[in-house]
This record gives sequence, C-alpha cells and structure tokens, in this order.
Amino acid sequence: MSRTIFCQYLQREAEGLDFQLYPGELGEKIFNNISKEAWAEWQKKQTMLINEKRLNLMDPQSREFLETEMKAFLFEGKDIKIEGYTPPAQ
Repeated sequence: MSRTIFCQYLQREAEGLDFQLYPGELGEKIFNNISKEAWAEWQKKQTMLINEKRLNLMDPQSREFLETEMKAFLFEGKDIKIEGYTPPAQ
C-alpha cells in the first residue's frame, strides 16, 4: 500500500517512500516530507556529485558534503551545480 505525503521538494501531494532510507532525524524528515519522485531526482544528482568530485563514501568529509548538498536540494530548493555538466535543453 502506498502512502501519500505533501512533498516539500515538489510542493504537492505525491507518493511517499516505502521506508526510511536515511538514518536519524534527517532520515525521518526525508521519510515524512520527500516523495519517491523527489528522492529519485536526488539520487541522480548524488551519483553525478560522487563521480564529478570523486567522493569516497568511506570518508566522513565526503559524507558530510553529500548530506549538506542533499538538504539544500531537497529542502531549500537549491539546484546542485555539477561542474562540466550541462543539462539537456528542454
């Protein structure tokens, strides 16, 4: 059974995540306020960031950087700037 939430990223009702994908309070906030669609968008951006900046997810600084970017993207409406990446023209 899917659950509907008001997605802070999309600013509309949308299908919520099936379970908490991120630990702690932030994970709870994501679970309650971010839709599957928005999370999928973040996953694409995160992959690009990891590749572009050659992040090592074993490194606490890399994880901290990604978490900061994730909060800015999902909750503050900030787009992630990927150097050397030009989004396809609409």
